[in-house]
Amino acid sequence: MLTVDFSRFPLAPGDRVLDLGCGAGRHAFECYRRGAQVVALDQNGDEIREVAKWFAAMKEAGEAPAGASATAMEGDALALPFPDDSFDVVIISEVMEHIPDDKGVLAEMVRVLRPGGRIAVTVPRYGPEKICWALSDAYHEVEGGHIRIYRGDELLGKMREAGLEPYGTHHAHGLHSPYWWLKCAFGVDNDKALPVQAYHKLLVWDIMKKPLATRLAERALNPVIGKSFVVYATKPHLPEAPAADGAGAAAEAPEPAARPAARARKAATSATKASAKSSAKSTAGAAK
Repeated sequence: MLTVDFSRFPLAPGDRVLDLGCGAGRHAFECYRRGAQVVALDQNGDEIREVAKWFAAMKEAGEAPAGASATAMEGDALALPFPDDSFDVVIISEVMEHIPDDKGVLAEMVRVLRPGGRIAVTVPRYGPEKICWALSDAYHEVEGGHIRIYRGDELLGKMREAGLEPYGTHHAHGLHSPYWWLKCAFGVDNDKALPVQAYHKLLVWDIMKKPLATRLAERALNPVIGKSFVVYATKPHLPEAPAADGAGAAAEAPEPAARPAARARKAATSATKASAKSSAKSTAGAAK
């Protein structure tokens, strides 16, 4: 189940992609299938080891095209172990709501993204998430749980402050909001409640079979109760530095300098001619 819509966020074979806070690896796997050079990074060692196994299995099964590569590694989102401008694409999906220093994470992502590169950020949507918090404290008051609910304009503002230029947004997973409301109402850890079980079967059917009925329903529900808010942005190119004063002057000097010299030569020639004429008249007068 992908939250990033790759029809709105195109990926080219060979793109260097960082899936930051990759979790179980769903977006990293899709990027690998599309021929990217993928780094899946997460602080959870168990999940990273599982993602690495799936990368190996995909390679063995020939699911990734020639030239694609995939690496799974542990790391800290606030101190990424990569040089500046290392990636063409960065994806961070359902992660920023967990991290106290979200501005620090944005700064690190911008640092490792090359100028002209693209970034996709997804977070829980304000309305559906607010209902979950109202129904259950256990939904978010857990270690590593959600510590904030983003309003759309708040996230966009923070991304702009970090130096990014958002170019598109949408909502996703409209079918999933009611499932989480049921989970919160009957108990986040209570998977045996009949309404929760029934709705879970619906979601599995949708994910596995992708029937037209659920696809149409999700498309209609996304703008209203979509569980996730998705933002796409670019890192602008740096403006070209102006030429150094000395270099600019040197480049422009030949033509302006040539003009005064030409004028000087012309003035000298005129003076010589005037002097010659004056001498000739004086000589003629003396002869008379």
